[in-house]
Order: sequence, then C-alpha cells, then structure tokens
Amino acid sequence: MALGLPSVLPPQPAIGELIRECQPTFSFEFFPPKTEQGERLLWQAIRELESLRPSFVSITYGAGGSTRDTTVAVTERIATETTLLPMAHLTAVNHSVAELRHVIGRLAGVGVRNVLAVRGDPPGNPGGEWIAHPEGVHYAEDLVRLVRDAGDFSVGVAAFPYKHPRSVDVASDTDYFVRKCRAGAEFAITQMFFDAEEYLRLRDRVAAAGCDTPILAGVMPVTQLSTIERSVQLSGAPFPAALAERFDRVADDPEAVRRLGVEQASEMCRRLLDEGVPGIHFITLNRSTATREVWQNLQVGVRV
Repeated sequence: MALGLPSVLPPQPAIGELIRECQPTFSFEFFPPKTEQGERLLWQAIRELESLRPSFVSITYGAGGSTRDTTVAVTERIATETTLLPMAHLTAVNHSVAELRHVIGRLAGVGVRNVLAVRGDPPGNPGGEWIAHPEGVHYAEDLVRLVRDAGDFSVGVAAFPYKHPRSVDVASDTDYFVRKCRAGAEFAITQMFFDAEEYLRLRDRVAAAGCDTPILAGVMPVTQLSTIERSVQLSGAPFPAALAERFDRVADDPEAVRRLGVEQASEMCRRLLDEGVPGIHFITLNRSTATREVWQNLQVGVRV
C-alpha cells in the first residue's frame, strides 16, 4: 500500500526505465560529507561533473545508517538545486520499518523516486556479525519490497562480481541476487572491481539463472595505493595479482600510481563497453579529476 504522501515536486524519471532505454548510461557516486571542508569538496565535485551530463548520480548511506539525515539532505539538494537526477542509497542496518518509511517519505516529498536498496554492513566492522533491528527487515529483498510498496519508486540493488563476502559460494550468491530482482529491483550496480572478466562472469551466471535485470559496472580508478586496500575491505574481493604487480613497480611514484590507475580504469571501461555493458557507475570518492579523465579517455557518446 502506498504511503499517500504528497510530493512537493513532480516525480523524477525512473532510473530503471532510463537504463533500459538509453544504454549505455554513465553515472557518479558520492558519499555524504562529515565536515564543512568535506561538504565544500563534495559540491565542487558535483558542479564539475554536472557539466558532463551524467545519466544520474547516487549518494551513499553511512555504515549503520550513520549518515541517514545527511544522505537525505544531499539528495534533496541535488534534486532541487541542480540539473542532476539523484538516487539515494538506503540500508536496513539499525533502522526499524517505521524509520525506513520515514526516510522514504522524505525522499518522496521532493520528488525523488530512485533508491538503491542494500542491507548494509554492521557499524564499525564490515565483517562483523549482522544483526537485524528487532523491528526492521532481515534481507535486501525485504527492503526492496518495502520501498516498492511505499509508492512509485524505481529500486536498484547491489551486485557482487566476486561474490558477497557473506555468501557461502558463487551459486548461493547468484540465487540471492535473483531473489532481490524478483522482489522488485529494476537494475543493479556492482561493487567495485578491477578485472572486466569478473563482471562478465557475473553477467553470464545471472543470465543463466533466467534473470535479465540490467547490471551496471561499478568502477573506481586507483589514484593511490591505499585505494587498493580500501577496495579489498569494502568488496571482500582480492585485488587482481597481475594488476597489483603493475602498481608495485611504480609504488614509489605517487603520480605514476595515479596515471596507471586512470589508464587501467579507462582500459577496463572500454572492454566493458565493447561487451555491451548497460552502464558504468563511477565511484568518485567526492573527487572529480580522475573520473573526468577516464570519461574523456573513453570519448563515448551517451544518450541522456
């Protein structure tokens, strides 16, 4: 049953429809700032990337829902003060169903109808035990249903090229993904990866399971060596050994590391586009330079 909340602004385009009609798409991911300086950097990046006319942008949700209000506020501001199409991330961690419905209602109030529904990691320790809120939801597929039942929302979910760190094996991970899609997800965005073959294997096994949900490729250029460690922590996937050796050879030269990261990301994106990826989702870390360089290297005309 819909919430029946009035919208201040008319609903925005549905990302699920956009992906199916305007491939390939390209989009950017930002995270909510924690300081005034961080906020300035975020809005600088948003303004610089806005000129590239991305298909949409997304705003992440802090661990344990720690940035809930900031995520909603940034999404609202993008919706009302820029030409960009925003999508808010929403996680189930530490939230009751009532709290989740409140967040969904705030988004609906400014016309935002695009949500990425993810279960989320435990606060403080992504690898720790996941405990559902006693009045919340247990799985991402439940969160998908909650958002879809709340109104006219286009819902995306996460996909894991390697497999989710908590999945026993690839087969069960594929099953969980398909269940999220059948619960109402219209598209998916992968966790970051650094080998095109990982994405292609994911796409093939999902198709073999009878699921045709479009899966966007999540790409983050390596601009410094700490990015590699962070990617392993966030994705649970090992960094490709051959690529790690390339970075090791230039480890003493920060600028060379950055150039290699942009080059590698550009090469991988070209391969993915050649293979018919429905879209590329750049994880920006609230910086615009490397993302703009990769996009310029691709020189791909994207219909918006």
